[in-house]
Formats: sequence, structure tokens, C-alpha cells
Amino acid sequence: MNNLDQDQIELLENAQKRILQKKRLYYHFVVYLFVSVFSLVCNKLLKIGSDIVFLDYSWSFWLSFIWLFIIIFHLFNVFVTNRFLGNKWLKTQKKYLIEIQQNKIQSLKEEMEKEAHVKFESEKFNNNSSLITIIAAASENNVIGKDNKLIWHLSDDLKHFKELTKGHHVIMGRKTFESMPKALPNRTNVIITRNRNYTADNAIVVKSLDDALKISKKDSQPFIIGGGEIYKMAMSIADRIELTRVHADFEGDTFFPEIQLSEWKEVKIDKRKKDENHNYDFTFIRYDKI
Repeated sequence: MNNLDQDQIELLENAQKRILQKKRLYYHFVVYLFVSVFSLVCNKLLKIGSDIVFLDYSWSFWLSFIWLFIIIFHLFNVFVTNRFLGNKWLKTQKKYLIEIQQNKIQSLKEEMEKEAHVKFESEKFNNNSSLITIIAAASENNVIGKDNKLIWHLSDDLKHFKELTKGHHVIMGRKTFESMPKALPNRTNVIITRNRNYTADNAIVVKSLDDALKISKKDSQPFIIGGGEIYKMAMSIADRIELTRVHADFEGDTFFPEIQLSEWKEVKIDKRKKDENHNYDFTFIRYDKI
């Protein structure tokens, strides 16, 4: 017995159980026969209870008849129910029910995680924490400038930039700041440079992106506006990208980093066609970090 595996033990136990069920059925049938014969003898030969009649049949007939149905039910239970709905069936059903419960638990877990994620995103976008946003305009081949100058002039893009950044901190590198005629009005200009002696009118000078974000921590949505190296550093910490995609290829020396769609998802698209004020087709695209 010790050398048998678990499956063999279960088969043996099931066989023993089936033998016991059949023995009980046999004993039941023997008792039925004995009682039926005895009741008929008492009723018909000894005339015991001969005056007890129901629907033209004697009590001994009804006793045997009703008991016969009980025997048939017992027979069905042994050879049908217990055979096809035995241990194997019970195990299968148990496994099936466990799987259902596990799926429900997993579904509830996913819903809770989803709700937690939604709550986190809601808090992230609505509480006092900053929504760090990169804003840029880039060509199809990711060019954003040449010789520290913009290559195109799109009036709607400038309006779009002004509307989004108005009243916020705008964080930029020294070259980006120097490409502008002056500090951007109605915004807090923050310049990143390694030159500790660098000064600029109407602007705050810091030595790192981290310092720039610390200065703008009370701003609900600080914007990082360039240039190429600042964009690269900001990609890993930014929450949103407001990108104007200019649908043309250009030569340039400053580039916007490649957007990894495994990390970012498009949440808003606004396509514009070229006209008398715009020499190129372009699209406003909003990306949120996944």
C-alpha cells in the first residue's frame, strides 16, 4: 500500500465504496422481498387487515408497490448517480467552482487596482502636485531648430503655446532663452545653465532641471520648452507632452527625442491644414504617460 501513488489509492477507495453501495442495495432488495412476502401471507392467507382497502387494493399491495419505488430509486442512485456523479465528478466540479472563484477574485483585484489607478491619476491631475509638461514643435524627422532658430512660423502654434503656458513656469536651457528677444511675458521664466555667473532680466537662473522643478513646485503645470538636451532629460520625469507635429522633413541641428509609444499614449489630436498663414500641415497632439 505504501508504494501506491495518490491516484491509485483514490481508485482503490472508490472501488471499495462502490462494493459497499452494491452490498447495501442487495440487502435492501432481500429485505424488500422478505417483507413483501410476509405482508402478503398475513393479508391474504391469515386475513390480517383484510378489510383495509384503498382504491380497490389491499394494504399489502400498496406496501410492496411503494417500497418497489424506493428500491428503484436506490438502484438508480447506485448505478447512475454514484457512478457518473462520483468522486471524479465531485473533484471536477470542485475544481470548476474554485476556478470561478479565483476568476472573480482576480476580476475584483483588477477593478480595485483600476480604481486605485484612476484615483491616483485624478489626484495627480487635480491636487497640488505638478503636472510636468513638455511642450514642443517638431518636424516628421524630429527636427526642432537650426542654428538656435525656429525653422517654421505657424501662427496657430504660437497662439497654442501662449494659451497653454500663460501664467505658468516655463523651463528652458540657456540657448533657448537667448534665441528669444526677451523673457516670455506673463510667465515665470526659468533658465538652466552650468554658468554660475549667468544672469538674465525677468528670469530665474538655476544650475539643473531638478532645481528648476523645485522652484516651480507650487505651479500646477510647469512647462519645459527646450531645447533638445533639456527635452531628453525631461522625458523620464514628465507627465505630459504637448507636441505640435509639423508634417514635413527639415534639416536641422536640434532634435526632439523619439516618443516611445510603450510609455506614452495619445489622448488628444487636433489636425490643421496649411493655408495663407501656415505653410505646412500640422497636428496638435497630446501625450500622457502610461
